[in-house]
Amino acid sequence: MSIGLSERAGAIAGSATMAVSARAAELRAAGNRVVSFGAGEPDFPTPGHIVEAAQRACADPVNHRYTSSAGLAELRRAVAESVLADTGLAIDKTDVLVTNGAKQAVYLACMVLLNPGDEALVPSPYWTTYPEAVRLTGATPVPVRSDPARDYKVTPEALDAHLTPRTKVLLFGSPANPTGTVYTPEEIRAIGDWAAQRGIWVISDEIYQHLLYDGAVAASMPVAAPGVRDQCIVIGGVSKTYAMTGWRVGWLYGPAGAVKAAVNLQSHMSSNVSNVAQAAAMAALRAGRPGFEDVLASYDRRRHLMVDILQGIRGVDCPTPTGAFYCFPSVKRLLTRSILGHSFASTAELATFVLDRVSVALLPGEAFGAPGCLRLSYALDDQSLQTGLERLQRLLSSQDLPRAHVH
Repeated sequence: MSIGLSERAGAIAGSATMAVSARAAELRAAGNRVVSFGAGEPDFPTPGHIVEAAQRACADPVNHRYTSSAGLAELRRAVAESVLADTGLAIDKTDVLVTNGAKQAVYLACMVLLNPGDEALVPSPYWTTYPEAVRLTGATPVPVRSDPARDYKVTPEALDAHLTPRTKVLLFGSPANPTGTVYTPEEIRAIGDWAAQRGIWVISDEIYQHLLYDGAVAASMPVAAPGVRDQCIVIGGVSKTYAMTGWRVGWLYGPAGAVKAAVNLQSHMSSNVSNVAQAAAMAALRAGRPGFEDVLASYDRRRHLMVDILQGIRGVDCPTPTGAFYCFPSVKRLLTRSILGHSFASTAELATFVLDRVSVALLPGEAFGAPGCLRLSYALDDQSLQTGLERLQRLLSSQDLPRAHVH
């Protein structure tokens, strides 16, 4: 009689982002001044009016009880109004499911669309959760590789080359994590039309839709390609725009049948999302984005600083991102030489070396389906950003440093 874990549990890899964050926390606990470019999390506090709304919700006994698994009606309505204002797409609140973060929304979308034996196309580099969410359904993720020369974008022709009779879903994100790539409306239209013509569902992750630079435009998939609307589930949430990662409020919207199936699934997984967090998200959406231009200007300044310093390191090639808050440089040339007598077979080994040598946390490209690259978030305060980049620059330029951690 076997008492081992399920094959499903054993096949899923842990989050690289969370693993690096945990290792960085260990070093901090040991007294090291760690600079983490790991987790994609705004360094700004949640705006005060949102926190105040949550405090009021805590005191209201109505929020001390179970509520609808689909989400508070007022929040679902606010999401629908926000979608209309941001994208021009008219949806009903019944088309919306409020989830425990956008990550759960991705998982639910995969669960209601995919069967064991199906395939899901996943443009690479990809967010680490995408292939794991596919695997949890028993389906197979199929990477569709891109490279810096193409601005990390895939085309309908590239997708077609990976199409098989088992292809059921395309997981798509713009602005993209980890690359910061933003597809043009025309490029999104072409991909949406391709999916519509081939009868393939699209899960469109639009969580970074407001984090844009250099005049980039974030087009919503069902708006840019109306033909795919009836086979498209859109993912969103408050975590990135409103600095609410810890509040865990996301959502999905799409065709009524798919949303109803996802509501039923969530009713057995977690009942409803925290009512207090939903009240906070409602306050965020109702107030618009006061002060967000200043936040975006800060990200823009940090983006330029990071790109400039990374581009100045021999062996590092860093495209300039136009969305989200990540840089995704290629360090393949760096891996061909030794640093302080050490050589590296992967960016995972390089990232471990950097963390141990100078207490700077990076995410290896292998976690994103892109060996030879690193992901760095610039969503951290200016001083930490400058300090971390200077440490990284000194180390990768092979200036000799003491073996001990930086204090």
